[in-house]
Amino acid sequence: MTARNTTALTLALAALWGVSAHAGPQFVDETGFAVSGYDVVSYRALDQSPVGQHQPEPLPGRASITAEYNGATFAFASEENRAAFLQDPARYAPQYDGHCAYGVSKGGKVPGNPTLWRIVDDRLYLNITENVVGFWEEDIPGNISLAEGNWPGIEAGAASESPIPNYTSPAPSSE
Repeated sequence: MTARNTTALTLALAALWGVSAHAGPQFVDETGFAVSGYDVVSYRALDQSPVGQHQPEPLPGRASITAEYNGATFAFASEENRAAFLQDPARYAPQYDGHCAYGVSKGGKVPGNPTLWRIVDDRLYLNITENVVGFWEEDIPGNISLAEGNWPGIEAGAASESPIPNYTSPAPSSE
């Protein structure tokens, strides 16, 4: 098999599995951590609120329990959560390298707020503001479809360097 065929096969399998063959840069805010220092595994233990209601807040990670993935440091609330993440980081990491899912559906990279989240089809999506969550929730499947179509064209671009509007993360904890 030629290198060209191998690359084509890799890209085809990535598309089939719904993952990217080449990850772009992860969004990291002023905390220096992916997902503003929140434990990405902790989202899976939370009961999601119905559409139109606030989601519960994920657990803050601890600066002493971390793992590297996609060029960024992720923090975890426990060693067990870190171990779960290391077993399957793509399952736990937010879609679109932590950028706002609705922003990606519109063709751009803007920060994702870790407290404005939703898990759909076992994937974690973040949005930037409460107003944007409203637009996102008007048609979640349609917005995911648009974002999936836009993502290959913007993924390799630089990560957003903008701050998350009106948000300061209390995570990770130093304990």
